Amino acid sequence: PLRLLQPKTVPKRLRTPQRKPHEPQVPRSLIKEIFRHFAKMPVTRDAFKVVEKCSERYFKQLSDDLEAYTHHARRKTVEAADLEVLMRRQGLVTDKMPLNVLIERFLPLEYRKLLIPIAVSGNKVIPCK
Repeated sequence: PLRLLQPKTVPKRLRTPQRKPHEPQVPRSLIKEIFRHFAKMPVTRDAFKVVEKCSERYFKQLSDDLEAYTHHARRKTVEAADLEVLMRRQGLVTDKMPLNVLIERFLPLEYRKLLIPIAVSGNKVIPCK
């Protein structure tokens, strides 16, 4: 009779279920907006799925390359110089087409002000480093 009153022991779980790490993704709306801007024509859903898949792989490869450059330099932070080296290896930045020209050509004025240093009155440089 004493055994009946004792609580039963619950066996411990050997493993807790682990979630797969969730990788951040570029929003579909952003990919669609960028692609429509440059394509300037309607795109079918099937074609857009392929574009989305390709852009995900492209950005994954870019981030892996930037991580490798940073690791090679024994740093923990990606710097602008790493991005410029990556763009130079891809052929986007050359001696005839420097990074500042690409910034001026393709980015709006708000972003240009953040990325390209500008001398203003009072002997100040914006953005401050």
